[in-house]
Formats: sequence, structure tokens, C-alpha cells
Amino acid sequence: MNFTIRQLKVFEAVATHLSFTRAADELYLSQPAVSMQIKQLEENVGLPLFEKLGKKIHLTAAGRELHTYGKAIFRQLDEMEEVMEAQKGLSRGRLDIAVASTVNYFAPRALGAFSRRYPGVRLSLSVNNRKELMRMLEQNEKDLVLMGQPPEALDLDYEEFMDNPLVVIAPPDHPLVGESNIALQTLAEETFLMREAGSGTRLALERFFQEQGLELHSGMELNGGEAIKQAVRAGLGLAVVSAHTIELELETGRLVTLDVEGFPLLKKWFMVHRRGKRLSPSAQAFHDFLLGDGLEEIQQIR
Repeated sequence: MNFTIRQLKVFEAVATHLSFTRAADELYLSQPAVSMQIKQLEENVGLPLFEKLGKKIHLTAAGRELHTYGKAIFRQLDEMEEVMEAQKGLSRGRLDIAVASTVNYFAPRALGAFSRRYPGVRLSLSVNNRKELMRMLEQNEKDLVLMGQPPEALDLDYEEFMDNPLVVIAPPDHPLVGESNIALQTLAEETFLMREAGSGTRLALERFFQEQGLELHSGMELNGGEAIKQAVRAGLGLAVVSAHTIELELETGRLVTLDVEGFPLLKKWFMVHRRGKRLSPSAQAFHDFLLGDGLEEIQQIR
């Protein structure tokens, strides 16, 4: 099989957008030029890569396989370019990380501090739920993932970098506010607002109640930490959240934490990637920064 990087780049654009027109716009090419590159690639491969059903195009089985390998090839080419640049010092590069929604309250400060130390590195940050992070790890899509307890089902390397205490929050006028060492049985009588299924915070809360032999009375299910905080403020129930996510609300008195037996639940945040993955120079620099003296610098940013 013989094809060019240019043909593969055109294919990747079409496969990503499932549109010859959008691929042509992205690559600043004419649509006939894109069609010609795809035709030549299909001839070289010896198999059709796209099929047209109605007005839409879809990847064939061969196209899906080539799309997977193509993404991996371009990741390797990006890494090669960055490694070559690193020989001149980390003055250029790219860092692409994904974080759990709770870590998003910490991640911008971390990337800001890292960027001041390595201003030439281009940064990309995506915020995702646990299910999507697991998919990204399985597909090796990101340089690094910052999340709670990593899934055991995947072959991963991970290191803890920060404590993540989970606390019970309530509106300021809740009857339990001001009470000391609230019994878990009392807490179990309250209604809890829950994150979406699969959320790390939700899993930790459900596991904790199960270990205590108590039934968790769940109310509304909300997708995202901000929605949870707004619902608690509205008096719709209590919630368990990361203490890192409510600094502003505690300072302004919009929310309060309850003094509950067994809380805070002491969890950790982890830096995660696929086992055996070779970190790019930028990713290695961020890894060393976060596990070295960078954390102290980050915590001073408010």
C-alpha cells in the first residue's frame, strides 16, 4: 500500500467532518481537489473508504480502520516535531489535556502557572464527564487526563497529585446549619441532589452510604457541578461536592458546608495516561511541574 501524507491529511479531514465541502474549506482546497486526493487514496488502498447513502457520506469498514490509524500517525508526527524542537529547549510544543468537571476549577490555574514557565507551549483543555474521559483514555486521544479514581478496567499509569475532599453542602437557611458532628442517620433522612450516572463524586457518595448500611435518598439528577450548586441554593436538597469547587460560594455565603460525621470524604486527584505511552516533551514538562514545585505555585493563585 502506497499513499502520501497529503492524501492521508485530506482523508482525515473528510472522515472527521463527513463532508467533502467542509474538508475543502478547512484545507483551503477546491472540492474537486479533495475528491481527487480521496480517489487516488482509494486506488492505492484498493478499497472504498466512503459510501454515499442519500445525501450523506459515511465511512466504510476500511475507512473506519484507516481513520483510526490516521489519527495515530498524525499524533506520532506531532510528537516527532515536538521532540525535535525539544532538542533546542522547550520553547515550542503543544499540550492537550482533558479533565473531570470537578478538576476544571483547578486546571485553569495550573495551566496558567505552567504557561508562565513555558510560554511557547500551546495549550488545549477539554472538560468532560467520567464516561467521556474513560473513552479518551481508551482511545489514547489526550496527552494527559486529570481525574478522580482511575478506572481499573483500563491499562493505565497514574499518579496522585492533590487531595480532593468531598463535603456536604446546604443553603444557608437549612435547619442543619450550625449543628456539630451531624449523625449519618440524620443525614440519610435528607434528599440529595445527584450528578449524572457514572460521575466520580456520585460513585463515591453511593459507595460511602452503602458501606455505612444506609439508604441514600436521591432527588433530582443534574448534569454538572454548577447546576448542582444552583439547585442546592434553591433549597431542592443537599449535595456532596469537591471542596475545591465551592470556594467562591463559601466566601460569599451563598452556600455552607455541614459538619457531618465521616466527612469530608478524603479522595485524590490523579494524573493519568495509557500505560506505556511515551509522553511528549510538553506533557513530560507538565507532569514534572505538577508533581514538583508547580503545585505550590498554583495554590498561590486566587
